[in-house]
Amino acid sequence: MTKRREAVLGTRYSVLGMAAVTLLAACASGPPQPAMLDTRNTECAHCRMIASDVHYAAQIVAPGEEPTFFDDVGCLRDYLKSGTAVPAGAVAYVADHRTGEWAMAADAVYTKIVGYSTPMNSGLIAHADAKSREADPGAQRGERFDVASIFGPGGPPR
Repeated sequence: MTKRREAVLGTRYSVLGMAAVTLLAACASGPPQPAMLDTRNTECAHCRMIASDVHYAAQIVAPGEEPTFFDDVGCLRDYLKSGTAVPAGAVAYVADHRTGEWAMAADAVYTKIVGYSTPMNSGLIAHADAKSREADPGAQRGERFDVASIFGPGGPPR
């Protein structure tokens, strides 16, 4: 084999190797992660109020896109039910009412508390799991709902 041919083949294998590593890294990185909420300046994508309290907030994140924030779980629900297009690869997150930590909306536990004041008065709060809900005294006053009851059979993007 000539040196030129060896160089061409080496370059091809090198490019293929880099492409494979990039593809594996993209797959291994998992779903897009939640973004930080600026509670002084971030508007809700549905009602346009400032998302001033992370404990009621939600967001949709997608690769290569700016995050879309909501000030109330009910705003996320209404936004998704409105038929607004969601970018490919998007994931919805909700804030755990007790901790303020982000949890995947599709895996969260939801509570509706009649008369409870949330930013848009939906009365909906979310928790990362049943254990967090049980540890939140406010949630005990409400009725627990599954994801499909809140978002419909398709659920939020995951």
